[in-house]
Amino acid sequence: MTVTTAHNPWYFAIPVFGWIARDLIHGTRDNILYFLVILLTLLVLAVKNWGLVALAMTALATVPVIFATLILITLGK
Repeated sequence: MTVTTAHNPWYFAIPVFGWIARDLIHGTRDNILYFLVILLTLLVLAVKNWGLVALAMTALATVPVIFATLILITLGK
């Protein structure tokens, strides 16, 4: 099966992120669970390496997502 670049988004061209994104979009539902396990493993390794600073930076990065979720819940969507 040949993958053409005419119908692929630009982020498929990024080496590691593109492979994961292609698997999430075109693969099975199990790929999402594998991706979440990979993210959790990276978080655990970061906390082991850098301590609570890595956990705090992860929490800080998720603030906009949680804020948008709270706004959507408030609006009833």
